[in-house]
Amino acid sequence: MVRVTPSDRRFALRAGAGLVAGGAFAAACSPSESPSGAVAPPVRSTTARTRAPARPLAAPTPRAYPRQPAQISHGPRGRSQVALTFHGQGEPSVARALLGEAERHGARVTVLAVGTWLDEHPDLARRILDGGHDLGNHTQRHLAINAMPEAEAAAEIAGCADRLRRLTGSIGTWFRPSRATRASPLVETLARRAGYPHVLSYDVDSLDFTSPGAAAVARTVLGGVRDGSVVSLHFGYADTVAALPAVLDELGRRGLRAVTTTELIG
Repeated sequence: MVRVTPSDRRFALRAGAGLVAGGAFAAACSPSESPSGAVAPPVRSTTARTRAPARPLAAPTPRAYPRQPAQISHGPRGRSQVALTFHGQGEPSVARALLGEAERHGARVTVLAVGTWLDEHPDLARRILDGGHDLGNHTQRHLAINAMPEAEAAAEIAGCADRLRRLTGSIGTWFRPSRATRASPLVETLARRAGYPHVLSYDVDSLDFTSPGAAAVARTVLGGVRDGSVVSLHFGYADTVAALPAVLDELGRRGLRAVTTTELIG
């Protein structure tokens, strides 16, 4: 038989009180901490619903921009703008008169220059650009480029591009085939290789090179032009100089602004 002394009873009472106090302190602690400060593993409920794994964020869809065709005949139809484009060739005094008239009306134009013309009048390249106009490539000799063999056609494009680069530091943005409204597939490919991503055509032909008279030139242009039009005109013809003021005045009355091809197309 084991005898329990008074001192044993006192020890048991003290131990019981300590267990009660320890339980109360543990209840006051956060679920993840022990009284000593150590992090305890969380208690998982067997009745809790299992969360589905978070879905990865979808990558944003790239914004789609409309691609320009390889051959461009007009700009956006929703813009109140038109591009007057000039074949750069002929008497330089006529070219200066046309540029001056355009600038007096607040208009900007696009000049597709012939390489031999730039050779004869190199100062006109800088005059065109200083006026805020576009300057591009209209082949070296202005021959029927679509009918040429590949090597000859490539030389026609490269020859004019070299002169533009030498005179201005750039080959220009635009290329237009000589003696053709549109480039053949071969010429289109050669132009791209030379650094011209687009061939510039037109949707309004002024027919000013037939010298029909100023009134007829103005009538033809204004009869066909609309939002986004690209108009074909020429340096070197007196009828064009005489027709330009009436054309620009009427464009203004219609709310159409004459801008560079770069501004029209973007």
